Amino acid sequence: MYDTTSADSHSLIRGFRFSLEEAAGAFGDYGTLLPIVFAVAAVTEMDLSLMLLFFGAAYIVTGLVYRLPIPVEPMKAVGILAIGGGLSAAEIAGVGLSIGVLLLVIALTGAIEPIRRALPLPVIRGIQLGLAASLILQSGRMGLSDPYVAAGAIIVILVVNRLSDREVSALAVLVIGIVLGIIRSGPPAVATASLPSWNLPAPEALLRGFLLGTVPQLPLTLGNAVLATSLMVADLSNTRVKNRSLLLSMSALCLAGAPFGAFPICHGAGGLAAQHRFGARSGGSNIISGVVLVAVALLFATPQLGGVLPFGVLAALLLFSGIALGKSGWKSTDRRITVLVAGLAVLVNLPVAVAVGAGAAWISRLLEARR
Repeated sequence: MYDTTSADSHSLIRGFRFSLEEAAGAFGDYGTLLPIVFAVAAVTEMDLSLMLLFFGAAYIVTGLVYRLPIPVEPMKAVGILAIGGGLSAAEIAGVGLSIGVLLLVIALTGAIEPIRRALPLPVIRGIQLGLAASLILQSGRMGLSDPYVAAGAIIVILVVNRLSDREVSALAVLVIGIVLGIIRSGPPAVATASLPSWNLPAPEALLRGFLLGTVPQLPLTLGNAVLATSLMVADLSNTRVKNRSLLLSMSALCLAGAPFGAFPICHGAGGLAAQHRFGARSGGSNIISGVVLVAVALLFATPQLGGVLPFGVLAALLLFSGIALGKSGWKSTDRRITVLVAGLAVLVNLPVAVAVGAGAAWISRLLEARR
């Protein structure tokens, strides 16, 4: 369990802490989740209310199961492909089903252990560092589209951190951002969420989803959402989350949600860094985040909702999340390999970075053994 000794006794309920810090941490990962979900809804036929509803339910379930701030995120490679027009809604459902099955097989067969052994620790640290660099670069791109709000949000986070002993900067900047968004765009219209309906993708959509989405996503999921996440839980707490457990939870979330319009769901070291950086220490953070997303999905999930939270605010959250994740990635026993993997992940892609980094690490070990 995460260290909760700093919590007020009345806010700690059977391992769940409900406080301003947990609320701030609950919103810390929104900088990763919301831009992808809003963008996917804008360019595909996927229903925004259903996506937010399933993400909210996944947050609640994950918080109850782990009693830790385990992040719930959209699969990033799939999101990037969908935003670029490379995947339809049916093909995204195909990704959710196919990767859910693959993760289940890997968990049940124990294949994750030889995968973990094949990826030395500096390679996993490189995945963390590369993702941190990607988050910071994405923060810069988002911030350039809304520079004054981004700068203001960064200042708010720094000032609140300096003046308050409680980690509530994310909560403060989100409240200010929402007020500003409402002033700019008006309040979101009240809209009842669509009811989920069973809709399996056709065989051709399932195949295309597997080839175009699952294949590039799988290395990122195994490297970041499983190995790097379990490593970061150990970095930040005095407990461990088994790789097999993360695989099973992601498989269950994908298989349960894909036929009903959910976007493929994963965990991630970046999200964990964000939640912890902004105050999350228990599963209460996940429950708060989930309840907020479910409420928004049921009442306000219209296309205009994206204008309520300025991109500058999301950019600031991403920036500090990236910095926190980068600090974890820098805790490497071989920074040469770690920097190599991080650089290739940013400049080329993660599968190439992992393959080259693992090869370089094994060659380095052989040379050292010969000496």
